[in-house]
Amino acid sequence: MPGIARPAWNDTAWIAFAVLTVACSQPPDGNKREPAPLSIAPCAIAGLEGRCGSLAVPENRTTRSGRTIDLKIVVLPARSRTAASDPIFILVGGPGQAATSLASPGGFDPALNESRDLVFVDQRGTGDSNPLDCELPGNPSDPQSYLGDVFQVPVFEKCRDELAPKADVTQYTTAAAADDLDDVRAALGYTRINLMGGSYGTRAALIYMRRHPASVRTAVLNGVAPASLKNPLYHARAAQEALDGVFDECAGDRACNAAFPRLREEFHAVIERLEKEPVRVSTTAETGTPATVTLGRYAFAETIRTMMYRVDGSRQVPLLVHQAFRGDFLPLVQRAIQQRRGNSRLAHGMLLTTTCAEDVARIGDNEISTTTAGTFLGADRVTHQREVCAIWPKGHVDDEDAAPVRSDAPVLLLSGTQDPVTRPAWAEDALHTLPNGRHILVPGAHGVGGMCIRQIVRDFLNGGSAKDLDTSCTQDIRLPPFVTR
Repeated sequence: MPGIARPAWNDTAWIAFAVLTVACSQPPDGNKREPAPLSIAPCAIAGLEGRCGSLAVPENRTTRSGRTIDLKIVVLPARSRTAASDPIFILVGGPGQAATSLASPGGFDPALNESRDLVFVDQRGTGDSNPLDCELPGNPSDPQSYLGDVFQVPVFEKCRDELAPKADVTQYTTAAAADDLDDVRAALGYTRINLMGGSYGTRAALIYMRRHPASVRTAVLNGVAPASLKNPLYHARAAQEALDGVFDECAGDRACNAAFPRLREEFHAVIERLEKEPVRVSTTAETGTPATVTLGRYAFAETIRTMMYRVDGSRQVPLLVHQAFRGDFLPLVQRAIQQRRGNSRLAHGMLLTTTCAEDVARIGDNEISTTTAGTFLGADRVTHQREVCAIWPKGHVDDEDAAPVRSDAPVLLLSGTQDPVTRPAWAEDALHTLPNGRHILVPGAHGVGGMCIRQIVRDFLNGGSAKDLDTSCTQDIRLPPFVTR
């Protein structure tokens, strides 16, 4: 690791340092740091040679007493023997996703790992870093249990009480996580790092940039969620804009328009039907037994919204809307159940801890109706999450935490044209106080990728500047065709 004299990562002599206790030096920004025990050893992850371990940090970073959290760490060392000294720290979304879940083939661009170490740290409250997991409604023998609202007060009252003996959830803020991350940086011996965040991970990166500016070389923010975004207040508006984009594109696409010439009318007809009365749908439980479920307007709308997070999902939206209009709701019900089961991988206690204090507490009553008016999702998501936040313990958040992040570091901001949650406007908002930043908008959904974007990111990291990047390849980016049958 940079900062620790060592041979190449795969050199057997390095195994002698399998378990380390590193005394962390004072960080560049001057915050005092006590010695922290780092335990790390060689490991194999899906065929990749890495270093796995943990760093103990205080749960309460103010008093630095009481319970500690072992932050799970995975380092994939650069494959080149002439590696750069500045690694890439991967920050993920949710809030509640585990960063180390991406430390495997397919989880990252392997070219990034050629000349730089990749570092994955499960943020406090996620993965194997004292996860704030909540048991969500969902029973394989009861498909209906997957179709209700996630944010139910009894569910999270129970989760709150179950977490109380193992965690003070008020301590699991983004600011605390940023300070944890800098402890990891220092313990691993790195001086400056590159941040690569997606979705909520972009906010985590921005907060880190504010709290530890001297430690940042560059940042890549994909699907930008600045602190000024009040999650989930703008979900409905962002989803409506994304859906309008899908409808507009379908209308201009010969095959899609031929298959669904009245798509908008059909969508509104389905919404109106479900507002009057839920529909009954015959399906099959995971256990193989027949079942009948009811699908209401909110479950339908939320399924459409979350489908649009991914391009492959948004390309299926016109077909599912058309099928529902014709009375066949089964494909959409199956998709809703699939998405809910995937959603269970998030640590929802962490999601609440972060959003209740940092976002929901800043939402005014009058904002909800004005922001969600005229949208297919409506105000339900915001009101439901507020109800749960009312019973959830909240950490201390300073006024500064919601202020724009000012940084002179080079920053590459990426947005998709049809992002249903982090609208491109949020990247533009963040860019105002990032003088060395550049925003690139390309056809896509929540988190953009592909060969062109990967090359731009590589060039940005290698050059350390966003100003003179060659982005001409973005003109050739095309979304895949719509699914029409």
